[in-house]
Amino acid sequence: MILEAVMLQVKQGMEEEYEEAFRLASGIISSMKGYISHDLQRCMEVNGKYLFVVKWETLEDHTVGFRQSNEYQEWKKQLHHFYDPFPTVEHFEKVGLS
Repeated sequence: MILEAVMLQVKQGMEEEYEEAFRLASGIISSMKGYISHDLQRCMEVNGKYLFVVKWETLEDHTVGFRQSNEYQEWKKQLHHFYDPFPTVEHFEKVGLS
């Protein structure tokens, strides 16, 4: 399992509209092969700042399966115009501690 983590900055004054659009777009990502779960967290200190995390079975499920799909084009259409600046997406894997 990998974790996709994205720090998002939504344009000022568009937060409520963004959250509603995100709720609707959530059905797109959750229907993809390799998707496990996702979560959106609103920052308490900075208006318009969000943390978006997605669990995927493999890195390729996100980078190829989702990013190269028609569904991603719809995701992009519904959400990308809210971001300024455009976010950096990072992927993480669990560190074995024992």
